[in-house]
Amino acid sequence: MAWRIFSFLVCQGGAAALGFWSAGEGGAAMGMAAGSLAWLAVDSWRGARLLAWLRTSDIAQPPKLRGVWGEAAERARRALRKREADAHESQGRLQEFLGAIQASPNGVVLLDAQGRIEWCNQTAAEHFGFDPLRDLMQQVTNLVRDPFFSAYCEGASFDHEIVITGPGSAPSRPAKLSIQLHPYGDGRRLLLSRDVTALQQAELMRRDFVANVSHEIRTPLTVLTGFVETLQTLQLSEQERAHYLDLMAQQAQRMQTLVSDLLTLSRLEGSPLPGAGEWTAISALMAQCDQEAWALAKTLGKTQHLVFAPASQVEVAGSASELLSAMSNLVSNAVRYTPSGGTVEAAWRDLPDGRAEFVVRDTGPGIAPEHIARLTERFYRVDRSRSRESGGTGLGLAIVKHVVQRHGAELKIESTPGAGSTFAIQFPASRLRTIKPDTRERPATESLAGSS
Repeated sequence: MAWRIFSFLVCQGGAAALGFWSAGEGGAAMGMAAGSLAWLAVDSWRGARLLAWLRTSDIAQPPKLRGVWGEAAERARRALRKREADAHESQGRLQEFLGAIQASPNGVVLLDAQGRIEWCNQTAAEHFGFDPLRDLMQQVTNLVRDPFFSAYCEGASFDHEIVITGPGSAPSRPAKLSIQLHPYGDGRRLLLSRDVTALQQAELMRRDFVANVSHEIRTPLTVLTGFVETLQTLQLSEQERAHYLDLMAQQAQRMQTLVSDLLTLSRLEGSPLPGAGEWTAISALMAQCDQEAWALAKTLGKTQHLVFAPASQVEVAGSASELLSAMSNLVSNAVRYTPSGGTVEAAWRDLPDGRAEFVVRDTGPGIAPEHIARLTERFYRVDRSRSRESGGTGLGLAIVKHVVQRHGAELKIESTPGAGSTFAIQFPASRLRTIKPDTRERPATESLAGSS
């Protein structure tokens, strides 16, 4: 500031001296005025250059000025550079924040005070069927056509979440979304969504499982209770008493089988995956299945044509007891649902790509296509009354599915109503090997005998 005053006085003094030298005292006054105007013109020109630079915000090319205007330009340049750096940092943080929200497994939608979409992540776009670009600034209630959702948005309380049906939901593939609004800022709202389809299905399966187990156990218990009361209250002959006791033993065996299958499922779901260090001969597994099939057919009083093709000299890696359980369940189901005079075939077949499969074919009543996808569900039955007559628990194929998944295999089901069914367990090549000449099957047979 002192330099500014000094330069002004020097300009005035110099101009006054020049005027006095040329025109005396009058010239001095005129020179002083002219010097002042010249200084103001130069100063205004410098200020105009600074102002023009500030308007362009070209930080890289500040004007070269001296004095106060030069210092002002330098300070302005530093301030603009700092503001630009802060803006870049803020933009970077915003992009990181949006990237984190974009990666969130939950849907996030930012709504303005009028309920229009300002931004949404890809998860929300998939949940609601939005187009992240086309649907910007669209009314969210115009895009989500659900009366429950509209009423929720128009309400004043958002302290709870609601569940709506997601777009594209179908009876075969239901979709459920849990959503909740959170007010923030000046009338804005944050819409969060979660896909709860799997949770709701799990809860439904849990309720159905409890109901089915209760029903399956209650039925034989009711029969047992009735027979016990009969034995306690009525005078029966030895033949009648033996008949009732035989029926009671059948119901007790039914409950024992059910409990055994439930424990097997629980063990399969809670135990570590079987490793690839234990090898079991396919011939031993099929021999055991053959014995059980003949025994079951005899117990059920059926006369069937049971065909077990000779097994290849192949070993499979995994749990011998689990593999036997899966293969035996397929064979047992075929025997149970194939009437007398029918045929049940079991065979081991090599596939061209190095895999192999255990195949069970029957000439039973067959299964309609709409039931095949649900056959491995617990307690699912195509014909409940027929299943009870055959003595099944409704858990056999669920056990097969778990064993197959635990061994990296695949369950294939083909069936035609009136023409029988085919069940196949396809094993990957990594779990198969050819038996060497010196390989003995005795340990595998002993392990199977111990597990049965």
